[in-house]
Parts: sequence; structure tokens; C-alpha cells
Amino acid sequence: MRRVQRGTAGVEVLALGVLVLVFGTLLVANAWAVIDAKLAATAASREAVRAAVEAPDARSAHEQGSVAAIAALRGMGRTSTPQVELSGEFGRCLRLVATVRLEVPTIILPGVTGHVGAFHVSASHSEVVDPFRSGLVGVAACG
Repeated sequence: MRRVQRGTAGVEVLALGVLVLVFGTLLVANAWAVIDAKLAATAASREAVRAAVEAPDARSAHEQGSVAAIAALRGMGRTSTPQVELSGEFGRCLRLVATVRLEVPTIILPGVTGHVGAFHVSASHSEVVDPFRSGLVGVAACG
């Protein structure tokens, strides 16, 4: 007796297609999470340096920059604590640089074994302290 095998290839291809769709969707979701974190880190670094250049002195510049970066990330729905680093000297015409680093957990794909780490995202932004602002010592001698 002979069996009819018509249509079995379609079922096998359909199963493979579903697997490819699921893994592809998870891959795209993971990539989008990294892109979203990069955009959030960029906005947070911009807010950090803006707050820092408007601070009255160097000590409060670092504090206000960190607080502004964390507040910006909280406003975007990020709950993880970032690393905020402000570099440069505080003074008229001097450049301050804020760097924000975030860790993005990877989406674990079914069937993938082993330790899956996290993606590390960072963004930097810089601004110059206003040479004509009041409250700072020295003269405005920007080039």
C-alpha cells in the first residue's frame, strides 16, 4: 500500500518559518532595546552637561550633572542606575564633558545555552561654560 505524501513539505516549511519568525522577532527586539538605550544615554548626557555648566561651582556641577542625568533617564522610564562621569575643568570658556553609561540586558533566546551577558551603551556630550555668566571668578578670554 502506498501512502500519499502530498502537503508534508508545506507543513515542514511552515514549522521552520514559525521558528525563523520567532527568533527574528526576538533579535529585532533586542536590537531595538540597544538603540533605545543609546538614545536615552545621549539625552541623559546632554541634560547632565547642561546642568553642570549652569552650576555655581565645580563641586555642585558634578552633583547637579549626575542628578540631571538620572532624572532624565527616570523620565524616559529607565529604572537602572547609570554611570555618570563628568570630566573637564569648571571655569569660564572651559569645556565640560558628560559621559553616561548604561547596561542593557540581553533577551534570552530559547534554546541558547550558556551565559548571556549584557550590552554596554555609552554616550557623551560636551558644552563650554558661558564666558559672560555672573558668579564665576576670572575674565572671559575665550578664543
